Amino acid sequence: MSIWQAIVLGFVQGATEYAPVSSSGHLIVVPWLFGWQQLGGDADFAKTFDVALHMGTLLGAVIYFRQDLWRYLRAWLHTLAARGVTTTDERIGWALVVGTIPGAAVGALAERVIQENLGAPWLIAVMLAIFGVVLYLVDRRSPSDRDLSSIGVRTGLYLGLAQAMALQPGVSRSGVTMTAARAIGLDRETAARFSFLLSLPIIAGAGLYKGTDLVQAGFQGYESQFFWGFVSSGVSGFLVIWGLLRYLKRHDFKVFMLYRLAAAALVLGLIATGVREATI
Repeated sequence: MSIWQAIVLGFVQGATEYAPVSSSGHLIVVPWLFGWQQLGGDADFAKTFDVALHMGTLLGAVIYFRQDLWRYLRAWLHTLAARGVTTTDERIGWALVVGTIPGAAVGALAERVIQENLGAPWLIAVMLAIFGVVLYLVDRRSPSDRDLSSIGVRTGLYLGLAQAMALQPGVSRSGVTMTAARAIGLDRETAARFSFLLSLPIIAGAGLYKGTDLVQAGFQGYESQFFWGFVSSGVSGFLVIWGLLRYLKRHDFKVFMLYRLAAAALVLGLIATGVREATI
């Protein structure tokens, strides 16, 4: 994999991590589509590169939400000292903590199964199509009568359970949590904002976990690819968060459904015509 390919994949990761279109699915489909070789020619090492890209988007998100994160962290720590939850910030802090648990547990228990059995391009295409339509239909039929101040521990747990479903590539972590949030009446901007915040502990945890593999294996001569992929994903991730929160103030999710359906049709069409294999 060349440096420019690493930059492209970094951009793809940053652009699709927070947009409801599945970053994990795109990081599998894009190299498959163009016939790019895995970094280092090894699937496990390539997964480490994917995690490095996720860490880039994490940094971009932390920079964007730095004031929110500090406020919720202080509020959460205050509840430990006060042994009580009274303010909106304290409720949101606990919602983020509790909401992180399901995804972390499922990810730790099913990592190998997911990596070895759920990354086929045809399956990713099916998930893109199904959950894209579900997102649009739920959004169109749900009220928008709840904002960030209405979020508490039960909402956090509910959205955390939804987030755990997104470990299947093609589902989209942000997409499924936004769908679940809209289903219970959170307005679109709030659904997106809380979805982004909820993803940060999971991405950080995966980065720390996989970071041990990188320490053991080293960069194997791919330092430049890791660096530029990391930078590209961080910049694009920051810009997508900024743009999407502004977009959802006035628009619905139709454009994302159409994109997902088009991407699924492209993948399935290439498989049906024999241009690409159904599996990797």
